[in-house]
Amino acid sequence: MARGEQTRRSIAAQPEWLRGVERRVGERRLPAGRIVFTGCGTSFHAAQTAGEAVQALEAVLAPPEADLLVAVSHEGTTALTLEVVRAFAGPVWLVTGTEQSPLADEADEAFVVAPAIEESYCHTASYTCAVAALAALRGEAVEWLANVVERALEEREPVSDHERWLVIGAGRDWPTAQEAVLKLREGAFVAAEAHHTEQLLHGHLAAVDETVRAFVLEGQGRAGERARDAAAALRELGCETTLVPTSHPVVDIVRFQLLTVDLAEHRGVDPDWIRRDDERWARARAAYS
Repeated sequence: MARGEQTRRSIAAQPEWLRGVERRVGERRLPAGRIVFTGCGTSFHAAQTAGEAVQALEAVLAPPEADLLVAVSHEGTTALTLEVVRAFAGPVWLVTGTEQSPLADEADEAFVVAPAIEESYCHTASYTCAVAALAALRGEAVEWLANVVERALEEREPVSDHERWLVIGAGRDWPTAQEAVLKLREGAFVAAEAHHTEQLLHGHLAAVDETVRAFVLEGQGRAGERARDAAAALRELGCETTLVPTSHPVVDIVRFQLLTVDLAEHRGVDPDWIRRDDERWARARAAYS
């Protein structure tokens, strides 16, 4: 199989996968009360799009007080998320990709929101399905997302030889910035950083110059104003900068998924394995659970 083939297939499958999310979620909606969302890695980024989110390790260190805990885990095996769920005294819902898993066994309700487990370790379709499912559970219409993602798949960012990349965002776009950077790091092995828009403007610019490639997620209202300020500041430094209009986390991440696989191909690396096919990185992954 060609390098990155599994990741490319998952990216291309997103419209089809998304068209099934509303049916998979059904009529269930989040109840009233305080709801906390949790997960790790890509799943935590998805959790952040839904409301009050706590990274799983932080939830172990300081267990949240809530009326409902919603865990996100595509394969249902994430060790720290499982630890949080087992320690939580109240009801637990799970957003996942499989009916059978340790987390599914612990949850009061499990929503299988993807039709399969992704074969690539560089998760893409499972992320967008989880984000769409969380939106549906909040009562949002999500059927429109598939067609917009289909159109987004036709647009691509040009690749370049930059070794350092920035993605900047705030508010609704902050989870997208984090997920975009994770894709670039694990899929293309580049030094990528996520910066909150306002934090970027308070000292971080000192470490930015013309060798850096930046994307600023525009957002709306005051966030949009500050995004434009950030883009202007980056350009003054000679940093190649794109101000990216945003509409929804499911749609906005697609350009970065495509950039990841295109950049990986340009660099001659395989995003499917996120470097676990290399003995050194395999040993690193085996060093923890």
